[in-house]
Amino acid sequence: QVQLVESGGGLVQAGGSLRLSCAASGRTYDPLAMGWSRQAPGKEREFVAAINRYGDGTAYAKSVKGRFTISRDNAKNTVYLQMNSLKPEDTAVYYCNAASPSIATMWGWGQGTQVTVSS
Repeated sequence: QVQLVESGGGLVQAGGSLRLSCAASGRTYDPLAMGWSRQAPGKEREFVAAINRYGDGTAYAKSVKGRFTISRDNAKNTVYLQMNSLKPEDTAVYYCNAASPSIATMWGWGQGTQVTVSS
């Protein structure tokens, strides 16, 4: 059983930065591609960023490209999301999970971490 714990969210002014962390427990072998997604009030969950199993390949949503950076430390079973130049429209609950939808469903979702950007 894999457990995902997101942290690092908070309230920040527009233009500010936050670094999110996602600690995965229960799986210490064969790292998988991981991703971050977010869900704003009244909206569906949307893709934000993904990183391959060894961290040498990444992908970003158009809305965050150039501002957000995803990274990972497999020794610590942790995935990070560095968010710079934050905008009010980045306000959402941020979740991490396996990049594969089928594996994400199998693992289940953590509680997420709230990011609120004030204008």
